[in-house]
Amino acid sequence: MSWDIVLFNSNQKITDPAEVNENQLIPTSFTDAFETYFKTIIKDGDHREIKGNDFTIDYFDDGQPSSNVMLSLYGEAAIYPLIDLALKNNWQIFDTGLGDMINLAAPFKNGYENFQAYLNIVLNKPSNSNWFSRLFKRKT
Repeated sequence: MSWDIVLFNSNQKITDPAEVNENQLIPTSFTDAFETYFKTIIKDGDHREIKGNDFTIDYFDDGQPSSNVMLSLYGEAAIYPLIDLALKNNWQIFDTGLGDMINLAAPFKNGYENFQAYLNIVLNKPSNSNWFSRLFKRKT
């Protein structure tokens, strides 16, 4: 499982992604910025995998500019170069682990710990192979 974020390029300061003014969004080639910034990007069709020290970032690129891109992060260290890129390019970041926008001035307040707590619950949940049959038990 991955910790997911969404990068936005917008003239609007986004406080709630549900209330984004689409007229303020700016189409961007995130892939061009990533290829300039990161040393190792593995390409497989439209899938991209950024490899860094102690992290991996996965995303898909259809070759078209977009106002946002969803990234799957593996390792807390993945967020910091993205914050650096966001600051340099005036991008904004929605963190699914926080359920909120990341304050780029305080990047240590991110959703990685929440994601890890969720992951531990999912991985340590007792397996119950009978849930399906109990849910759909036929009445006689």
